[in-house]
Amino acid sequence: MAPKKNNKKAQSKKTASKPAATADDDDAFLDALLEEMKQKKISEGESGDGTTSSSESTAPEISPDDDEGQDQPGPIVVDLALPTDGTPAKQTSPPRVGLSKIFVDRRYPVGETSTYTYGEENLKRETDEEKRALERSKEAEQKYEELRRGAEIHRQVRKYAREHIKPGMKMVQIANMIENGTRALSEGSSLKDAGIGFPTGLSLNDCAAHYTPNKGDTTVLKASDVMKVDFGVHVNGRIIDSAFTMTFEEGKYDALLDAVRDATNTGIREAGIDVRLCDIGAQVQEVMESYELELNGKTYPIKCIRNLNGHNILPYRIHGGKSVPIVNNGDTTKMEEGEVFAIETFGSTGRGHVVNQGEISHYAMNADMGNAPVRLNSAKSLLNVINKNFGTLPFCRRYLDRLGQDKYLLGLNTLVRQGIVDEYPPLYDSPGSYTAQYEHTILLRPTVKEVLSRGDDY
Repeated sequence: MAPKKNNKKAQSKKTASKPAATADDDDAFLDALLEEMKQKKISEGESGDGTTSSSESTAPEISPDDDEGQDQPGPIVVDLALPTDGTPAKQTSPPRVGLSKIFVDRRYPVGETSTYTYGEENLKRETDEEKRALERSKEAEQKYEELRRGAEIHRQVRKYAREHIKPGMKMVQIANMIENGTRALSEGSSLKDAGIGFPTGLSLNDCAAHYTPNKGDTTVLKASDVMKVDFGVHVNGRIIDSAFTMTFEEGKYDALLDAVRDATNTGIREAGIDVRLCDIGAQVQEVMESYELELNGKTYPIKCIRNLNGHNILPYRIHGGKSVPIVNNGDTTKMEEGEVFAIETFGSTGRGHVVNQGEISHYAMNADMGNAPVRLNSAKSLLNVINKNFGTLPFCRRYLDRLGQDKYLLGLNTLVRQGIVDEYPPLYDSPGSYTAQYEHTILLRPTVKEVLSRGDDY
C-alpha cells in the first residue's frame, strides 16, 4: 500500500453495486454450497452419478457470481466436506476454506530466503549459533508463523483473482472478490484479530495508488486498462503488503511491467541488515530507468515515481516511519535486524511524480495523535466504531458501509480536520500516462532475509 503523499518530501506508500447481502442471504449461500458438496460426494470419493472419482479430485467449485457486486456480512468461512481425521482439506474455488483446515499442523510455507551480502559480519549470520538461537525463541516463531500465514492467504487469494479478473467486471466486484477471500481464509474472530490489512487498491492507468471503489462507483475494467492490484492481509496485526499489475492486451505494456518487476526484485536483492536506504533507491532507479516502452509509435522512457516509496511495517501500522526510496534521495538511515519492510516500486510513462486527485476512499487512524477531545456527537460515535473495528489498520468507506454506518461523512471529515484520522487521496501521475507497481513484504531475520510474499506468479 502506498503511504500518504507529501509534496514537500517523498514518503512511503501505501457502479451501482447490488444491495448488500443479508444474513439470510449468507445462510442460503452456504446451504446451496453444502447441498452441492453433498450431491458430488467429494468427501466419499464419488461423483454425482455414483461413479468413483479420481483420488486427485479437484477442489469444489463455487460460482464466481457469488462475488458479483456483493459484500457479504460476517465472517465468510465455508467448511465444505472437511476431513475429520486430521488430514488437510482442499481449497474451494473461489477460496473459502480457512487456512488452518488446510495447514492442520499450523506450520505455513517459509518464504524465499537468501543470505545477507553486505558487511563482513553479516556474511557470517547464517551459521552464527547465537543468531540461530534467536530464531528458535517462542516469540520469534510466533511472529514468523503469523507473517507466513498471512503471506499464504495472500498467495491463495491472488491466485484466484489473477485467474478470474476480466475486462467488463465492475471494480467493486473485483474488490469484493479479493476481500471476501481474504476474510474467509483469515478466520478472524474480529476484524482486528485477522483479516484485511488495508483496503484493496485497484488503481487504473495514470492513477498509481490509493483508489478503491466507494459506494455507487460504476467504474468498469476495460481491456486497455493497466490495473495495480494492491491488497493486504494481517494476522494479529502482522501485515503482509504485496501488489502486482494486470494488463489485458497481450504484449502492449510488457516493457513497463518488466521494468517495475525488475526494479522491485532489485530492491529486494539489495535490502538487508545495515544497508542504507538511499543505496537501495540508487540501484532501483538505475534498473527502472534502463527500460522504455514503445506505444502507438512513440517511445516513452520508464521513470521512477520518485515521491512513492516502500516502507517498514509495524504491528497494526502499515507505515512504520522508515521509507525505502526508489531513487537516490540521500537518506542514510539503515535497515535493522528483525524489521519487516514492504519493498515496492512504481514506474510511469509520465512525469514520475504523483499528486492528490479525486474522491477519497482510504483512511487510517493517526497512531501518533493520542487522545483528543471530540465534541461532535456523530464524530465521537464514528471514532468509537473505528477504534473498535480497525484500530490503526487502514480502512475505506465500503468497510464502514458494511458495518451498517450511515450518513457518516460529516463525522469522518471532522475527525480528519482534527488530525485524529488521516485521509489518503488517490495519487495520479500526468493525464494519459500509464503506471505500474510490484511489491513484496520481506523479513530481516537474524540469519537470513525472507521474502514472505513471494510466489510462483511474481
